[in-house]
Amino acid sequence: MLFTRTTRSLVLTPEGRDLYERALRILREVEDIDQAAVASRAEPSGVLKVTAPLPIGLNILAPALPRFREQYPNLAIDLRLGDQYSDIIGQGIDVAVRVGNLADSRLVSRPLGPHRIGAFASPHYLQRKGIPVTAEDLAGHECVNFRYQSTGQSLRWPYEADNKQLELAPDSAFTVDVSDAVAAVLAAGGGIGITPHYVAAPYVRRGELVPILPQFTVERFVITALWPESRRGSPNVKAFIAFLIELFPSTPPWDEVIRRATN
Repeated sequence: MLFTRTTRSLVLTPEGRDLYERALRILREVEDIDQAAVASRAEPSGVLKVTAPLPIGLNILAPALPRFREQYPNLAIDLRLGDQYSDIIGQGIDVAVRVGNLADSRLVSRPLGPHRIGAFASPHYLQRKGIPVTAEDLAGHECVNFRYQSTGQSLRWPYEADNKQLELAPDSAFTVDVSDAVAAVLAAGGGIGITPHYVAAPYVRRGELVPILPQFTVERFVITALWPESRRGSPNVKAFIAFLIELFPSTPPWDEVIRRATN
């Protein structure tokens, strides 16, 4: 028997668990053989499975992927956006882009660039409500806050004061759980909010948002590429990692947009 069945549960027997673990080992061996076959080809081809958080995928990766595929027309890209793709190896992901680093000995990691956030508001809102100068000034403003989908917790706004990093929990007129929606509310005149530079940059370029409160511009975590150790020799992965390194120069273009608007 492989299962022990009751009216409430279905549990693997020791024999069933042993068979399940053997099957997993066989699947991993087949995957390694497949990767070795891919690595033997000089030109990237087949399907490359990439995952990233929605804001990074939407604002950084998706607009750049056509340029990548122009270099490798035999390679199809399967882009999966969202934090639900957390089991990189189990879900067959070739390359994952994450904010922060995942401690997993089965994964190879490569820092790509800083994850900078800052405070923004629309010119219309600032004309109507005034421009805050200090963190205390925010008490007289409408705030748009971000809530993490993974934990349900609202973002505590980090800022620098007296050579210290402090945090503020604002009273929020709006709370949104997607960074791009936070920027959309801000651009519509909803208030003041914190958002990543790569999300805000297109709005700033169009004049729909302006950076304010420079003490709220902080480098928070690092954007990192991760891929399974078994994919180390894959020409598909090698080509995409090289492309990501180009996509994240020492001064990313989105940070440059914010810097110019601040000066």
